[in-house]
Amino acid sequence: MAVFEYKALDAKGKTITGITDSESAPAARQKLRTSGIFPVDIKEAYDRTTGKESEGLSFSRPFRRVRQSEITMMTRQLSTLIGAGFPLVSAIYTLVPQSESQALKKILSKIKDSIEEGKSFASALSIYPDIFSPIYINMIRAGESSGSLEIVLDRLADITEKQQSMNNKIKSIMAYPTIMAVLGTTVLFFLIAVIVPRLTTIFADVNQALPLTTRILIEISDILKSSWWLFLFLIAGGVILFRYVKKTAKGRHTIDKIFLALPLVGPLVKKLAVARFARTLGSLLENGVAMLSALDIVKNIVGNVIIADSVESSAREVEKGYGLGKALEADKVFPYLSVQMIQVGEQSGELEAMLSKIADVFENEVESTMVGLTSLLEPLIILIMGIVVGFVVLSIVQPIMEMNQLVR
Repeated sequence: MAVFEYKALDAKGKTITGITDSESAPAARQKLRTSGIFPVDIKEAYDRTTGKESEGLSFSRPFRRVRQSEITMMTRQLSTLIGAGFPLVSAIYTLVPQSESQALKKILSKIKDSIEEGKSFASALSIYPDIFSPIYINMIRAGESSGSLEIVLDRLADITEKQQSMNNKIKSIMAYPTIMAVLGTTVLFFLIAVIVPRLTTIFADVNQALPLTTRILIEISDILKSSWWLFLFLIAGGVILFRYVKKTAKGRHTIDKIFLALPLVGPLVKKLAVARFARTLGSLLENGVAMLSALDIVKNIVGNVIIADSVESSAREVEKGYGLGKALEADKVFPYLSVQMIQVGEQSGELEAMLSKIADVFENEVESTMVGLTSLLEPLIILIMGIVVGFVVLSIVQPIMEMNQLVR
């Protein structure tokens, strides 16, 4: 079947757009008419012979990104349908019209076509590496080979939901201090660059030396007023340079090493990486993925090159016959608690359960640390703003008071 995008009129004459799949355009039109929709325009969005989208729809490509939350919901629904006895192709076909994302509808239709052509589910998913991660694909492959696809899909939904929940918590915790910092910086910039020059014009004709604080304020105000574009250029240039350096292997290694060495940021980065490592590795092992293959997958998702290198070197030691805990301990990159828990899990034969506990422990530590840092950041931002505003007020009031004393 091909996938078609249509523009049509409903029973009330309202213009609607959507997506449907059918053998041909006339069959798609007939299918829409049967459902009470009258097509005005219909175009093939995906050509199975070329595997390409129609050129006429290219204007909307930047808006076709599939969100992780949509993948999570699709995974959960697919698990439920397969658990209810639906064959895989029928389950995917059922999900196509239910998805609100036009991009995801097309991808699901293409995946269904690939499976009907004889590909495995994992192979069909691997066509879209930007949408489905290596962890997702490998767990699906393990579920297909073991006959436990429903369980694997359910666990995948759990993993992605927990990761989303953690990311959302961090964003919500940091939202308020970030907004305060941005607004505070904007207000202070406007105050010094726009308001202060108007107030300090009264000192232009004064034939006496101005206080040091006033001279400093006037100098800062003049610089900001005349060279504000330079600051924006430097900020934009710094961001571009940072992104460029981060794309290089050496630059990424240096940046990640610096992040790990920072007093407050370093422990948070390490705990987040370890939690992601433990959660993912535990899920892969639970679903029948071999240890070496699982480590090779996990090293790409920890989010830090230094920790990824540690995982890679540990994998080489595991290949030689050493335990994972012993191998991680040798590099001294992973926190001592996580290494000890992994060793206990290996000795007790419950490594997968212990990895899940490690993820829970470190995720909770990250959350509590973020809450504590936020409680410190808020008063610190207010204090800094108060000091700057106080400096501005003092610099303006002090010469005025001196002028009043001279008049008396």
